[in-house]
Amino acid sequence: MLAAGLLMASFQVRAAVNAIEEDWQNPEVFGINRLPMRASFTTDQQKTLSLNGEWKFNFCENPSSRTAGFQAVDFNDSGWDNIPVPGLWDFNGYCDPMYVNVGYPWRGHYRNNPPFVPEEHNYVGQYRRTFIVEEGWTGRQICLCIGSATSNVRVWVNGKEVGYSEDSKLEARFDITRYVKAGVNTIALEIFRWCDGTYLEDQDFWRFAGIARGVYVYTREQKRIEDINVRADMDGNVSILAKTTPGISRIRYAVCDPFGNIVAEITEPAVKSQEKDDEGNLVFRTDVKVNSPALWSAETPVLYTLKAKAFTKGGLSESASVRFGFRTVEIVNAQLLVNGQPVLVKGVDRHELSEDHGYAVTVSEMIEDIKAMKSLNVNAVRTCHYPDDPVWLELCDIYGLYVCAEGNIESHGIGYGPETLAAREDFRIAHLERDSRMVKRDINHPSIIIWSMGNEAGNGANFMDCYKWIKEYDPTRPVQYERGEHGVNTDIAVPMYAEPHWCVNYCTSNPTMPLIQCEYAHAMGNSMGNFKEYWDLVRKYPCYQGGFIWDFMDQAIRWPSHEGGTDMIFAYGGDFNGYDPSDGSFNCNGVIAADRSYHPHAYEVRYQYRDIHTTAADAEQGKVNVHNEFFFKDLSQYRLLWTLVVDGEAARTGVVENLDV
Repeated sequence: MLAAGLLMASFQVRAAVNAIEEDWQNPEVFGINRLPMRASFTTDQQKTLSLNGEWKFNFCENPSSRTAGFQAVDFNDSGWDNIPVPGLWDFNGYCDPMYVNVGYPWRGHYRNNPPFVPEEHNYVGQYRRTFIVEEGWTGRQICLCIGSATSNVRVWVNGKEVGYSEDSKLEARFDITRYVKAGVNTIALEIFRWCDGTYLEDQDFWRFAGIARGVYVYTREQKRIEDINVRADMDGNVSILAKTTPGISRIRYAVCDPFGNIVAEITEPAVKSQEKDDEGNLVFRTDVKVNSPALWSAETPVLYTLKAKAFTKGGLSESASVRFGFRTVEIVNAQLLVNGQPVLVKGVDRHELSEDHGYAVTVSEMIEDIKAMKSLNVNAVRTCHYPDDPVWLELCDIYGLYVCAEGNIESHGIGYGPETLAAREDFRIAHLERDSRMVKRDINHPSIIIWSMGNEAGNGANFMDCYKWIKEYDPTRPVQYERGEHGVNTDIAVPMYAEPHWCVNYCTSNPTMPLIQCEYAHAMGNSMGNFKEYWDLVRKYPCYQGGFIWDFMDQAIRWPSHEGGTDMIFAYGGDFNGYDPSDGSFNCNGVIAADRSYHPHAYEVRYQYRDIHTTAADAEQGKVNVHNEFFFKDLSQYRLLWTLVVDGEAARTGVVENLDV
């Protein structure tokens, strides 16, 4: 009876999906004519035209009130408003910011009915602008990249529909070669506040809408490099997988050290292998060896560069550079090892948030985040709960932060029981697409040491499929999922808010997985009171290797104290209206404040996360023990300052140089 009931439920869901006509209400449609995801790289021949700046904008109350025909080249948009791109509607006067922790943004007004979302208050934004294609671009492939659009985006160029995309936190790329012409071109976009994909984006954060990352047009050569994957381990082995369009006869590689010196070279001819992928691209597989490479870690973020040149029979067609690091990640004896060492994860959970622009975070703000993390002895960050801007990952590569990269999947508001979307067949491909696109894009970043399939989305066959796909595509990194608990689709035990006694019980039960809490030490209000107890246990039990504090920065936004006023406050979820659902100030739970100043408990985090420990060995003899908790470097770059305090007054001070620890 149970099996028959499940079969009937599956049939009913399937029948409902087949009856859907609108792609934004169909979970099995998440991209139309969207280019396949590739690893992030830029070619030397690429020409790029930014479309950031002012666009014409029309705000519609719901899908039924959309302006028809707005994508036409001769449409008169002179009466439309202007809006910045990147830019979110909520910060430009079109709707109130809304914060919800658990539940969808229509909570209390509309019953969850996936894949359908409400019509009421499902605002639609329509965008238009022109851009100029230079004569020199003709004959090349011309593509459009939209860095991040919430919740979906549909594209027209010169009045013709190009394609459609869902997934708010990964870029959508389209080949627009046959739609553009030399000279002036018109582009139109349409974005819905909510679509079926919103059911997979129920994260604990502000529910903004609009365009959060840059938009640009760029060129590629007709015979080109389509993808490059680099995997380099601690022993100096480099495996390169490149894909090219037909017509490429060979690829020449050079591996350069951090100073630009070539340490390995190889040429791979196409005739050696005629392997092709499902899209008809040529596949080049190459292995090289670098002797005694300098290794990448968060302590020693050494980056090498792979230079690839693709040739046709007529000569060089395209070239690109990819930065990478030599490092090995593995799990051995219930410990997560980086380069053979059981590193401690002194982590934070970080949302992409600017107090002034919401999801649209500038590079300077990212660097300020890294400075704050480094000053607080943080060495790891989890991209909760979605893939971050690729620039953030590049900065983590450069400055040295371990990254747990998380997929854009959370369906908390549906629940974890039989109703979970993780078990629904109609949402299966959407799960797999979101996780696989993240891995394909970010595969080359050495800072990423763990893939996370998502957050608080129940568990089921869909995540089993995601786990299997990731492990097959990238066997060099562990995969975690909090709702996997101790099951077969997580390599790490990653509980939320496990209390110290639970951690002791786990560590003393002969575990097979390392324990690294994906969220712990909730940093709200006057918090971190028992943070020492956690870190005493981390330093006692080898399998307990730390965790990620929820969360890094208060999710408050700078806002006028009253309409039209100039006095500013830091606003949270309940500060705007009485209609929208809100979980109040529960998004203000950071180690640091929204303006990046330090809360009092930030200093407790810095102390417990310290990497250098001093204790008295023989106080009367002035002897001090110095313990180095770094795994890959000594203390030669540090100096020890000491002060002898008598009755509260400094009696003597001194410096110890050249610490040999």
